Amino acid sequence: MNRRLLLKHGALVAAGSFLPVWTRRALAQETGGSKVLVFLFLRGALDGLHAVPPVDEPRLYALRPQLARREDMADLGVPGFALHRSMESLLPFWRDGSLAIVHAIGSPDPTRSHFDAQDFLELGTPGVKGTPDGWLARSLAEIRNPSLVEAVAVSQRLPRSLQGARGALAFSSLDQLRLHALAGAPAGKKGRIEAQAAFDAMYGLHSDEPVAASGKEAFAALQLLEGKLEGGLEGPAPDYPKAPLSQPLRQLARLIKADVGLRIGCLDAGGWDTHAAQPARLESGLRRLAESLAAFQRDLGRRASDVMLIAATEFGRTVRQNGANGTDHGHASIAFVLGGGVRGGRIHGTWPGLQENRLYEGRDLAVTTDLRSLLAAAAKAQLGVRDVRRVFPGFDGAPLPGLV
Repeated sequence: MNRRLLLKHGALVAAGSFLPVWTRRALAQETGGSKVLVFLFLRGALDGLHAVPPVDEPRLYALRPQLARREDMADLGVPGFALHRSMESLLPFWRDGSLAIVHAIGSPDPTRSHFDAQDFLELGTPGVKGTPDGWLARSLAEIRNPSLVEAVAVSQRLPRSLQGARGALAFSSLDQLRLHALAGAPAGKKGRIEAQAAFDAMYGLHSDEPVAASGKEAFAALQLLEGKLEGGLEGPAPDYPKAPLSQPLRQLARLIKADVGLRIGCLDAGGWDTHAAQPARLESGLRRLAESLAAFQRDLGRRASDVMLIAATEFGRTVRQNGANGTDHGHASIAFVLGGGVRGGRIHGTWPGLQENRLYEGRDLAVTTDLRSLLAAAAKAQLGVRDVRRVFPGFDGAPLPGLV
């Protein structure tokens, strides 16, 4: 056993809060089944007019002669809108009422900078970059009954939305949450025995010391987590597409099914900055996104009704296509809301229209729904947040009505 490796990875696994708060939570609560909020950040500014086109707007075809093609539009069964045909794998969820779309949604801040807009969305404070913690971290602080693993990001580091959250974890593989990975031991029963021996060697001689007591408490918590993860990994492997988002979604689904009390999950999907060759790039990107989300929803099984996934982006694209058969940075876009008792099969929000006098600054789809209203509705429904102004300081709006 490598003592240095054990210490190093033990600290990493709880993102700097390995002892003692996280372990006390683990030993105090052994049941899961809680509601879960998953936030999928579509980084790069997804073109909502391409993904969910307003089919009855004549100006859409005039301003996008190469981008807005009727043969690319799948019928949603609602007046005025269609879904890009590359996302047809989501239609079953739309029809059964577990998928909703919010159109003309975005930040009230006018920035077209990816970096600023992404910060504003993750911090939950448009126009204010100095906010010390993220909106999901503040939501987590409102949860009254802490659990074994409350918040995770399936990534190499915590996103800004979770910064400031005590005990939030970031990992790229569930193996990072296993005893054998922490102790450098092989998987399975042999690995657990070797991990136990490693902890005993570190803490057995002076078991009455505070560090030793905390170490043993941590090991007990990790044993509990290991057992739950093994249960969550049982059963046939779900059928995910070959896409970058598939593996993170699969990892998250397995953690949710392990019933460790997860409340918040974060993921990223990039590649939406389509300044050129947009039709081909979005054809592929939207298909992979839709197929990955459909696989995730099926993978959740009995837990699907407990999990609400929001997929949102920092801003939208220009209404008029550019000379490179793409679009530039705009204002409003769309958000997808999947599962979790959502009132699906409908377009939420207020449609502003594409008439020239209704465009933002004469070029962009106008924002009629503040992203914070959607996030506030989700935090209230899934996390039990009561005062959304504590989560979104300076927000004087209300949770999006009719979402759940």
